[in-house]
Amino acid sequence: MIIDGKTMQTMEEDELLSEESEEENSELSDNELQEAFSKGLLKPGMNVLVDKPKKCVNNVDGLKQCLVDFKRDLPWVERLDLTNLPAEDVLSKAEGKVPSVANGEVNADDDFQREMFFYRQAQATVLAALPLLNKHGIATKRPDDYFAEMAKSDQHMQKIRKKLISKQAILEKSEKAKKLREQRKFGKKVQIEVIQKRQKEKRAMMSAVKKYQKGMTDKLDFLDGDQKAGKDSSQGSNKPVNKKGPNAKRKYKDQRFGFGGKKSGKKWNTKESHNDVSSFRAKVAHAKGGKGGRKGKGGKQNKRPGKSVRRKTKARS
Repeated sequence: MIIDGKTMQTMEEDELLSEESEEENSELSDNELQEAFSKGLLKPGMNVLVDKPKKCVNNVDGLKQCLVDFKRDLPWVERLDLTNLPAEDVLSKAEGKVPSVANGEVNADDDFQREMFFYRQAQATVLAALPLLNKHGIATKRPDDYFAEMAKSDQHMQKIRKKLISKQAILEKSEKAKKLREQRKFGKKVQIEVIQKRQKEKRAMMSAVKKYQKGMTDKLDFLDGDQKAGKDSSQGSNKPVNKKGPNAKRKYKDQRFGFGGKKSGKKWNTKESHNDVSSFRAKVAHAKGGKGGRKGKGGKQNKRPGKSVRRKTKARS
């Protein structure tokens, strides 16, 4: 489709004219409203929506015609309708109680009474309908060789069966995995407990070995293993284990090679050495005499000869 420039111009002009006319109409309408308001013609409550009363039509002829259409003279086999009162309450009658429902009078607010009324009415309907159905030759029981057609095909049921089996397999798999996880957790816990027990026994054995090496004990019970330790722990020992003094190995070496004497702590002060002041010399302590000290008042200090003098004396000798 080809549109000329002239046609485009005419279309634009028409649109502008229509917009201007709409604006003029709106302006005119506003002006008219303003004039009417100034003259007092516009008053509140003039434009009020009023609901019109509904016109009821009592079409008696039409209703009668509908009743005639509903009322058809069909046999009971085609209608299968029954209207009856509820069956008698045999239990209350046997117990000698007065039935709460008589002649269909039911308290609609009482749920139990209402439901019992429905139950007994259905019971009375079944008791009245069964003889009528047998009279008209309508079977009320399914024969033994009757096979009802399935609503779903065998293929569809096979798919459903496979889906159910797969779901069951997934559930069994998840349960098995959960049990395995729990077993692993339990196994790890047992393994940690065994490792901790072994470490504890190792620490106890090492401490016993150190005590034996230091001569604190002369027993070798730790070499017997867990059984001996279990017996000892069950019996219990009230005697102290700590025993001061060198062990047997140290005693043997001292006996063979002799005791070299105490090596450490030679220069430590004791109470006796601290109180002993017999070797104290005041002149030496205050630099008043002795080697390298002054000879008296005005005395010169003995100085070491220089390097050159010492070389000459050495060469002379």
